[in-house]
Amino acid sequence: MLATGAAVTTALAQVDREKIYQWINELSSPETRENALLELSKKRESVPDLAPMLWHSCGTIAALLQEIVNIYPSINPPTLTAHQSNRVCNALALLQCVASHPETRSAFLAAHIPLFLYPFLHTVSKTRPFEYLRLTSLGVIGALVKTDEQEVINFLLTTEIIPLCLRIMESGSELSKTVATFILQKILLDDTGLAYICQTYERFSHVAMILGKMVLQLSKEPSARLLKHVVRCYLRLSDNSRAREALRQCLPDQLKDTTFAQVLKDDTTTKRWLAQLVKNLQEGQVTDPRGIPLPAQ
Repeated sequence: MLATGAAVTTALAQVDREKIYQWINELSSPETRENALLELSKKRESVPDLAPMLWHSCGTIAALLQEIVNIYPSINPPTLTAHQSNRVCNALALLQCVASHPETRSAFLAAHIPLFLYPFLHTVSKTRPFEYLRLTSLGVIGALVKTDEQEVINFLLTTEIIPLCLRIMESGSELSKTVATFILQKILLDDTGLAYICQTYERFSHVAMILGKMVLQLSKEPSARLLKHVVRCYLRLSDNSRAREALRQCLPDQLKDTTFAQVLKDDTTTKRWLAQLVKNLQEGQVTDPRGIPLPAQ
């Protein structure tokens, strides 16, 4: 009986894989692509090797990029419909699958595919289709940084991802802000990323200014999840000696007093980070801090 059950499971799995192959083939044809995108995006969590299958099958990545490029004319002027947004987000979900798989990630970066998503991150329309588009695009970049791979950070630092994230952190929806701040946090946690942001006054001050605005906003509309990422960004910045000197002058008062005590009452991790941040800024103060180099006059 057990053997029969196993055989049935194997047969079902085989049928399922045949369907996957069929849908991948159907991506190449504009007539069958929309349904194939929908079905494959539903299966991306349950098929572990979907990413290599997508990457190595003929014409598939080109078809996904075509879906993305087809949406560009709807960005400016902003005429994107819910149907268009859902369809391109299914394509983005499959690209996220490729971005996060160890076998395909390097090739995905080498092909500079993330750059195709940046026009979506530039959008500012507050309508639901655009919000969903930005959030899904951020999800692809988030999947890349979640891997903690040096090559991912090296690639991102050659692009405009930091200013794009900072803009979304300032004016996006709470969910988009959270993902954008997570991406910045992951860049900062890498030594190269921290050094890059603290290399010039302009870069550091832009990051510090946006984080400061977020703290002010969070004091009015609290979000424990978003606050956690903001605090972690500040704590990481305090690991850099020049940034630490500057933060002594510009760390928001709300992080030093009891403003967030209620929000963080059950969050021991963030409370510990906040205490460590304050401690880092109190230790080793110098009377004549040179700080981060100011721009040339």
